[in-house]
Amino acid sequence: MKFIDEVRITLASGRGGPGCVSYRRESMMPRGGPDGGNGGKGGDVIVRTSRHINSLVDLRQNKRYAAEKGEMGMGRQKSGQDGADFVLIVPEGTIIRTMEGEIVVDMTDINEYIILKGGRGGKGNEFFKTSVNQAPDYAQPGEDGEEMEVILELKLIADVGIIGFPNAGKSTLISRISAAKPKIADYPFTTLTPNLGVVKAGDYSSFVVADIPGLVKGAHEGVGLGIQFLKHVERTRFFIHLIDASGLSGRDPVQDFEELNFELEMYDKNNQDKEGFFPLATRTQLVVLNKIDTLGENQLTKLKNKFKEISGSEPFAISAVTGKNIKELVSELAQEILSKDAE
Repeated sequence: MKFIDEVRITLASGRGGPGCVSYRRESMMPRGGPDGGNGGKGGDVIVRTSRHINSLVDLRQNKRYAAEKGEMGMGRQKSGQDGADFVLIVPEGTIIRTMEGEIVVDMTDINEYIILKGGRGGKGNEFFKTSVNQAPDYAQPGEDGEEMEVILELKLIADVGIIGFPNAGKSTLISRISAAKPKIADYPFTTLTPNLGVVKAGDYSSFVVADIPGLVKGAHEGVGLGIQFLKHVERTRFFIHLIDASGLSGRDPVQDFEELNFELEMYDKNNQDKEGFFPLATRTQLVVLNKIDTLGENQLTKLKNKFKEISGSEPFAISAVTGKNIKELVSELAQEILSKDAE
């Protein structure tokens, strides 16, 4: 399935049905009086989440989605049928915004939300009968429904986000620790969409890891589709900052670490005024040196000491290809999640 994480659509609730002007005319009842029924209510637009879809691609089919209008009232005091609601199915973690950027609803923690209410049905002439107006010849029209153009934005929900430069080994790592099967190759930008994987931590617990596609210098300005990828990091609780320790890519591991943290800081600066935004640069990072199977002991020790000095904590050293220290990393991640849950 093609991964689509933003669409623009128009939503419209149903118009209420008009009331009916009718008079009861039956034999032996010369003064039957008004009996026009009420119009039916217009359908609501309801947003509902589903964990069985992970993209907004199906909503690219149409640009407008509308509920049904209510039916007209009828004689003999029969009310018109209510219009059917329209249910918009979206992935968990979808944010719905106005065209001006204001959040209408965040579907992260709720399953269902009525975003537009249908118009009320009009009253029939029977409703307006009084002792001084026994034969009203008018009825109400139905109320208009509501219409709104919105932006749907999907942000993946995960406990852990794996960030790092292209070819740091993110896809290999998530395939090692979960059942996710991302594309893996030895060239940059192998992964063009985020991948989610569920990691088992013991017999009864698990957590979700997101492999965020390779970020590059200038990502906060959109270089390498960076903004599209960075926004998915917003929903993760903490990061694995994966570093290519081999040096085979021609890049300096320390420089990679510093440049990517700079991108997080600049992204924070550009989004600090957004409603509900929580800065990325202040979140916990677990620094993980990957591809240590290509290094000698002395090289690895020097690199670990250097990262301990600049990050303030002992980095993890793994080989996603050979599986070295992977179990220990999963255990550390589980402990980190437990500590977050306890906060």
